[in-house]
Amino acid sequence: MASQALRRFASAVPRAPPCVKILPEVADALSSGRPVVALESTIVAHGMPYPQNLELAKDVSRILRNKGVTPATIAVKNGMFRAGLHPDELENLSKAGEEGRAIKCSTRDLPLVASKHRHNMSHSEENTQWGATTVAATMRLAHVAGISTFVTGGTGGVHRGGELSLDISTDLIELSRTPVVVISAGVKSILDVKRTLEVLETFAVPTGTWQSNEFPAFFSPKSGVKSPAIFENASDVASAYLTGRELGMKNGMLVAVPNHDPAGRNVEIAIQEALQEADAAGIEGRDVTPFILRTVAEKTGGDSLRRCVHLLLSRGLVAY
Repeated sequence: MASQALRRFASAVPRAPPCVKILPEVADALSSGRPVVALESTIVAHGMPYPQNLELAKDVSRILRNKGVTPATIAVKNGMFRAGLHPDELENLSKAGEEGRAIKCSTRDLPLVASKHRHNMSHSEENTQWGATTVAATMRLAHVAGISTFVTGGTGGVHRGGELSLDISTDLIELSRTPVVVISAGVKSILDVKRTLEVLETFAVPTGTWQSNEFPAFFSPKSGVKSPAIFENASDVASAYLTGRELGMKNGMLVAVPNHDPAGRNVEIAIQEALQEADAAGIEGRDVTPFILRTVAEKTGGDSLRRCVHLLLSRGLVAY
């Protein structure tokens, strides 16, 4: 029964429309029923300085390939939606954030960025314009491309004080309407974990933790909040996803994988310091996460953050 659920999960792939350009390697894996995992591009363009961001992207792709999984970085290049990037494109993207050629794209931004840059016919690397996709936008494009699994570091949620500001990530909205399994290290620790889980419950998003009854908080395995469900193995995830589809449920699923590495504690301390600096500088909304990641990279010399994010992403691959 377990292997049957996993096979059915791998074959549950819709056809991609022409608005998404799929890398041949990715298209071949999808058509053959081999596993494909989507990766976001915001962490590459805005999450870390070059070349640490490129090294991280390469490391994660290598881990996937070693497990027989084809990686598909999701992005918008010169107005074209992309599922999978060539190595030279990935390097260009990793430089684009610092060079001001990458725009952070959530779901609402996709049609705007595409229409603005679609007629950019420049073939020079220095003029390439990128849309770096968030969790929400990556989910949307992955689904359109026929990819049902997405691995990321941390998902967005309800910001602290969100009950007053209504600052709630589109990631939660997208999870409620896009049937993609999102595997992450939980909700980012800069957010309100308890209220985030309450919103996910309201949106009827199946949510659980990998082999733990406590929901993780990105770099820390503990948030003090009980997990809504526990996934003991990959078959649990696949079976729940397929059952939801059989019921006509259009939502995605969130699988949180705890980070047990002690290095996460040092990064968490740096995050709390960066949060205070963001508040003092008046940084709000969508600009908070990129600021936090950059500041933490500076505080930890980049190595600790890169190690932790690498660990989070690699642990996110436990389902494979």
